[in-house]
Amino acid sequence: MSKKIAILATNGFEESELKSPKEHLEQQGWTAHIVSPESGTIKAWAEKDWGQEYTVDKTLDEVSSSDYDALVLPGGVINPDQLRTNEAALSFVKDFFQQKKPVAAICHGPQILINAEVVEGRNMTSVGSISKDLKNAGANWEDSEVVVDNGLVTSRTPKDLPAFNAKMVEEIKEGKHEEQTL
Repeated sequence: MSKKIAILATNGFEESELKSPKEHLEQQGWTAHIVSPESGTIKAWAEKDWGQEYTVDKTLDEVSSSDYDALVLPGGVINPDQLRTNEAALSFVKDFFQQKKPVAAICHGPQILINAEVVEGRNMTSVGSISKDLKNAGANWEDSEVVVDNGLVTSRTPKDLPAFNAKMVEEIKEGKHEEQTL
């Protein structure tokens, strides 16, 4: 069962929240592309300082959500703050929901989902510092290591990556989720 997953990120993503899911997806025999507004490389944030640079596989203007089976949104403070004001990124994210495909977001990643206007009525979690933002956008926020809501997988922090990765793979294997709402 071959799958292709987009990982949407830009400079300032939390390194473990991109690296761990990407490796986990590739261990399934799937393809995981780093998709970004910019070409070349993007630089990670590794807990308290800048981390490694990662090669961008595709730019947003080269891809469509129809090219992929699922979407992953890593966190970090800088990364989602940049992406949530990028109209091409928001359109890309919304398309996954319209096509009822699995979406996984961790830590600050759900900030992008708020601006994409896809969180209202959804059961979600995130890093605690954006819980109020999610609630104000209409999400049903809970403090759990992983929350799954009809193809939408969310987690809090890097310590939740094992649970996040397992649920992300489970939802991708299930495929489209007809109950996925926009």
